[in-house]
Amino acid sequence: MTLRVDDGKHSYRLASGQARLKPARSMRPAARLRVGSITKTFVSTVTLQLVAERRLSLNDTVERWQPGLVPGGSFITIRQLLNHTSGIFNYTDDEAFVQQLLAHPLRAVTPQQLINVANAHAPVFPPGTSWSYSNTNYIVMGLILLRVTHRPVSTLLRQRILRPLGLRHTYLPERSPAIRGYHAHGYLPPSVTGQGYVDFTRISPTLAWTAGALVSNVGDLRRFYRALLGGRLLRPAQLAQMKNLVPVGDGLGYGLGLYSLPTPCGRIWGHDGGIPGYVTIAWNDESGRRGITVGLPTQPDERIGTAFNRLLEIAACQAMGQAPTVARPAASAMRWGLTPHSKDIS
Repeated sequence: MTLRVDDGKHSYRLASGQARLKPARSMRPAARLRVGSITKTFVSTVTLQLVAERRLSLNDTVERWQPGLVPGGSFITIRQLLNHTSGIFNYTDDEAFVQQLLAHPLRAVTPQQLINVANAHAPVFPPGTSWSYSNTNYIVMGLILLRVTHRPVSTLLRQRILRPLGLRHTYLPERSPAIRGYHAHGYLPPSVTGQGYVDFTRISPTLAWTAGALVSNVGDLRRFYRALLGGRLLRPAQLAQMKNLVPVGDGLGYGLGLYSLPTPCGRIWGHDGGIPGYVTIAWNDESGRRGITVGLPTQPDERIGTAFNRLLEIAACQAMGQAPTVARPAASAMRWGLTPHSKDIS
């Protein structure tokens, strides 16, 4: 795994284990990884930049920009896509889709095909009446960004975030299943495969696209969240909108591509991501000056998850300048370290 901890005064860059098993390659902190749903914070940031430029509104409906794309699109707003209150079914909750993904990870699909998987299911609830995490929301948002700007989302991210912040290790792949440059291979462990470690690094980015296809490393992600929460990427009004939370339960609140939750050492802001073979966590204080980013290139099972969640608690407390609490079972306030949706694209 790779880890970066910023405590407001010092930065610690750590790595442990192997970036690849055969042939063996040591892990370094600079290793790129697939970061899953952390992609959503980037996509939401670009969307809110366009809102500030009056090129779209959070109250615009899906139907205005993508007529006929989803049932009931006239009643679903961009805000509801970004904060998961749209009620649109999550395509990665479709068991047949997940089985096809695991069996054919190199298969390219279109955004419309992903949305069709969701459209085959009834809405989870009427728009705006509840909360349910859905990767489909951000696939729809990707198509809206294409319609509004007439530019690929990968280009928007590069021009509006990656180049201004100097994030040299971060990009949104279009079609190639390979990860460019030095990277950590992602593995499914024996407890999942029943037959040893299986390399699951190569996967078509079209299966996740604007919901979770981003590639980055822990250093770039810390720089991004520090800039975002520090007000460098969004105007105050838009940053306030991003941090306007929908209560989810147990202290967790979800904003626009950003969540906040309580920990034993203080409230944190950020996101996590899970995609086959990888889990990534980015947690920060509200100012962005303190924070951690952790990259785990092994699909977590119960044993790995217990150790991982304990590491998260120790690292988060270190970043917040506090001593970690006494060790206890993983079913604690840190249970959001490995979220219920980290088993697939999230």
